[in-house]
Formats: sequence, structure tokens, C-alpha cells
Amino acid sequence: MTGCPPSVAASADTVAALARRLAERLSRPRTLMEVCGGQTHSLLRWGLDQLLPPGLRLNHGPGCPVCVTPAATIDDAIALARTPGVILCTYGDMARVPGTRPGLDLLAARAAGGEVRLLTSPLDALALARGAPDHQVVFLAVGFETTAPATALLARQVKALGLCNLSLLAAHVRVAPAMEAILADPANTVEAFLAAGHVCGVLGTAELEALVARFQVPVVVTGFAPEELLAGLSQAVDLLEAGQARVANAYGRVVRPEGNPAARALLEEVFQPVDQVWRGLGPIPGGGLALRPPYDALDARRRFALPLPEEPREPVCISGAVLRGRATPDQCAAFGTRCTPDHSLGAPMVSSEGACAAWHRYRR
Repeated sequence: MTGCPPSVAASADTVAALARRLAERLSRPRTLMEVCGGQTHSLLRWGLDQLLPPGLRLNHGPGCPVCVTPAATIDDAIALARTPGVILCTYGDMARVPGTRPGLDLLAARAAGGEVRLLTSPLDALALARGAPDHQVVFLAVGFETTAPATALLARQVKALGLCNLSLLAAHVRVAPAMEAILADPANTVEAFLAAGHVCGVLGTAELEALVARFQVPVVVTGFAPEELLAGLSQAVDLLEAGQARVANAYGRVVRPEGNPAARALLEEVFQPVDQVWRGLGPIPGGGLALRPPYDALDARRRFALPLPEEPREPVCISGAVLRGRATPDQCAAFGTRCTPDHSLGAPMVSSEGACAAWHRYRR
């Protein structure tokens, strides 16, 4: 590290020391899972997966909300964008996610004349709706419990202003039920989780405590920097080696046990947990958030009589196995050939947090 700034050298020394400690503590092969796609990208970007001892396996989890948004929901968004008098708006990372037909996404719909607007904040939809009173504005709302409070705030503002031309196509998903589905799978091999710090920053750790109590697996809350991830891995290995199943918080500068009370109250006011299909994983009990009364009057599915999404099989794409941690992206026959970030077969290749995109960028 000669010639590096002191802060960089110190960080590299910390990472190397944590990696050595992992190797020293591991008594037998272990399989862990990082839940969040942002963590997956950090692990691959910084080569942390290559620093791990041979007996420590990291499975990539389903922690990419763009990846798990049902293809049928994308189809509905495309259909709405093509409907005269409708403006479909959403986050930019949803623009190139394919629906059930390869090559058909929101960008293609816009190129064909559909009204698609890409926003940086849900609240931008308010100005859009107020400025186009002769149009129906639909916001495709995706994300975990980290982005759901902003959607909830939008719903509250729409009700307060009495806007009749703005509705929500909500596809928010909940992380803990997905972790539970992975652990309940008879084929599961995951012995411990690295939990997403930004989700816990909102919700706190109560749901994780319940998960640990039921399945007796350690869960370590961690951040996204290299030293944070390795510190989380080190704590997870320590708990496994000690035979302790509990929640550990390695991200204390952000996460408190109670989470963010104001954000949690807003979520509870606007949303209610529902069973939801996850792309590649299928139906997950309690895996989504739906608008509760009286906010359900803003539900675009009600307003436009859209059916609930059903996930079709994707015979070529193995994204479901990737999202469950059963396969790595390079095990897909289409990886890097028929499936690339420019021409994707599945959402994990096009999403900025997708495991396939991370492998294509850093490990191809």
C-alpha cells in the first residue's frame, strides 16, 4: 500500500486483518448469505469474496427489489404507459427491467410513444399530476422498507390534497418474510445471514429477533463498506463457532433496535402486509405491502381493473435459483452470451443491485 493515503492504507490493513481472523476462527465449512444486492456488489467490487477462506461460502440473497418485482407487474406498467391519457412514472432503475416478453421494457414502451417519466423521488409525481390535470398519473412504487416510507408519504399527500388523478401501482416487498422462506425451504443450506443495514435502520431488529427465535440461525446487521462487511462476516462466524443464535448489530452507527419510529408509524398508517409474488421465488406469505383503507382508493389496480400478478416460468433464465442462493450467475447457460446488461433475460442482470449484473461487471 506504499503511496496510498493513510485512510486508504488503514482501511486495507483493517480488511486484511479481518480476513485473517475469519480464516483463524473457521473450524469447518460454513455457508452464509448476504441479503442485500448492494452488499453483493460491494463484496464483488472490492474482491472481498476472494479474500475469504476456502471453507466460507457466501450465497447471494434475493435483496434486490427491482429483481423480484413480478414480470406481470412490469407488463401492467407497460400497458398503462401505452394507455392514452396515462403517464406512468417510476424510478430510473426500473426502466430496463423486462416483462414477460424479452426485449419489452418501459424504455421500449416510451420509444414506441408511451408516456413514461423517470423520477428521483415519489413526491415528484405530485407536481406531475398537478401540472397535468387532464391525465392520470400512475407511480410504479418498488423497493424494500427503505423506500416504502417515501411512497407512504406520497399517498398521504395525495389524500390531503384531494388529487383524483394520481394512483399507485405498489410493488413494495418485505425482507424478513423472504429470509423466512429461504430458511423454511427443505433445500436450504444457509447457516447465518448478513442483514441489510438500511432496512434495519427503518424497521429496527424486532422482526429479525423473531426469525432467529424460530429458526435458531445467527443474523448480523451490517453496512456496505468493505470493513463493515468483513466485520459482519467475522461476527457471524464467531456466533456459529460458539453455537449462539442471536441478532448482532455490526452497524450501530446507523441501526437502533427500535429503528426509525416516525418511518415505522407512517408505514403502518398507509400499508398492510400481504402475500405477494416475488419474481423468481414465487408467492411469499406476508412478502409484500398493500395500501390499507382509506389509502387503497389510490390503488392503480382498482382504478384500472388490473389483475393481481402471477409469475410465469422462465425456462432459460435461472434467476430464481440465483435469488435463492442455490446457483451463481456463471452457472447459467445464457450468462454473458444471450443474457447481458444490454440484452437481459432476467431482472438480476439489468438491475443496479442484481447479482448477475455484479458478476458480469466484476467476475466475467
